[in-house]
Amino acid sequence: MLALRLARGSHPLVQVRRLLVASASAGVGFLLLSTLGHAAGHPAQAAGSVLRLLWCSVPLAATVQFAVAVARTDPSTRPRTGLSSLGLGPIRLSVLAAVSTAVATTLGSMVALLFFLHLRGDLTGLPFDGGAAAFLGAGTPLPLAAALVLLALVPVSASVASALALRSRPTAPVRDEPFAAEEPPSPVPAPAGLPWGVALAAAGLAVEAYASRGSGGSPFPLPGRLDSTPAGVLAGWVLTATGLALAGPGLTHLCGRLLQSARPGAVRLLAGRVLMDEARRIGRPLGIVCAVVSGAVAAMALYQPGARPYGPLTALGAVLVLGCTTASLLTSAIEARQDRARNAETLHRMGAHASVLRSATALRAVVLVLVFAPLTWAIAQLAALPLSG
Repeated sequence: MLALRLARGSHPLVQVRRLLVASASAGVGFLLLSTLGHAAGHPAQAAGSVLRLLWCSVPLAATVQFAVAVARTDPSTRPRTGLSSLGLGPIRLSVLAAVSTAVATTLGSMVALLFFLHLRGDLTGLPFDGGAAAFLGAGTPLPLAAALVLLALVPVSASVASALALRSRPTAPVRDEPFAAEEPPSPVPAPAGLPWGVALAAAGLAVEAYASRGSGGSPFPLPGRLDSTPAGVLAGWVLTATGLALAGPGLTHLCGRLLQSARPGAVRLLAGRVLMDEARRIGRPLGIVCAVVSGAVAAMALYQPGARPYGPLTALGAVLVLGCTTASLLTSAIEARQDRARNAETLHRMGAHASVLRSATALRAVVLVLVFAPLTWAIAQLAALPLSG
């Protein structure tokens, strides 16, 4: 009940983010139900149905990541002074985040079920009744237990991940005195995942090259009709994405160090320090976006227009993955900006001009683009090279 009251009284932008989470959950739920419909309508193609289900794990993971990012930026789950005395400690706040996430994702799953049944022809009285009946395996009964399990994947995964993320979030006590003495900031240690990330990304590219070896003219089919992504290529891409996610914080930290080298000025010092402080928070979603965009670029390089039309499930999955990963990056940036609000206020009191902060923000964005854009292009070319051979 408390979570519902907090949700009703939230800012409109917070409500928009929750609606986006519900929309992403609806999209993933529809993909999962479509896989179930394909399995029910084509029992002889069990291997293809399993591969379709594996393919759905990518938008599922992207949706869970987005739900966790939204939960971390929710004002109702942010620790504040005095809340522990009211019984709203870290554990209770993580429970509230899990409940809010469960409500949004469950709503999306219910919408997916209604939309799926409507397009399948099981629900009548609305436009486009049975518009995709043959595509969704109409005429064959769906196993109720399997449908409920698939619809529960997103709410359960997102709720558990949100609760764990908020429970492990470090809480810094907020001082009531405006000019309280603070300890000097300690140097930010560099993230230790860069070598492991590079190794995993290289291993993923090697797995993709090995999986696509000797595979005819369509080494990378996507689910649009009755075919699916080969498991080996998908596993290689997952390894590459994991490696880039691990390497992202280290690369972001390195960008901050480079900005502060060679006799920097105030803007470069501020931009570099912020990048080093936020390397773990922004670097991981930035690495995931790099992996997703590189996969999209490789797919576009493989399939020229008209050679192999993308199916509706491929389009929906691509929109979900690209949208959720990009939204997760933007949401993480919002969270970082919220945490920097107190430091920005201190700089304003010390006489720093607003243009200095804006210049530092623009400089950080430019440096990240200059580093991650060529990396994305290189990964895309390396991924497409063995697949097109």
